[in-house]
Amino acid sequence: MPYDIGGSAVRDKKEINIYIGNQIRIARERAGLTQAQFGEIVSLGTKNVSDIERGVAGITVSTLKRICEKLSISSDSIIFGSQGKNDVAYLAGRLERLPPQQFSAVETFLNQVFELFTRLEDLPYKK
Repeated sequence: MPYDIGGSAVRDKKEINIYIGNQIRIARERAGLTQAQFGEIVSLGTKNVSDIERGVAGITVSTLKRICEKLSISSDSIIFGSQGKNDVAYLAGRLERLPPQQFSAVETFLNQVFELFTRLEDLPYKK
């Protein structure tokens, strides 16, 4: 039975499209991108992005790969969700996938932030 038009096969496909679309929307929003900006960097039209995020349209593996590369996230986070992982694991995964030059810039920035926090801890606070 290749296609069960009225049955669970279609329903399951729609549910997975809705789930994956929602995960893509969450990842896009976490990256601070509008649908138009996101569409531009992943080579999709704004309508296509909207359709994918609402589960109206599914995506191909190549589109999923492109999305994950551009957002520096794993396909597991799109397909399986966060599964209760904390933000540290999410950030570590994103850092892992950055190109070396971008990773170096983030590392320098974070080291400066940590140094600032250390200095602030040494200041006397008034209560």
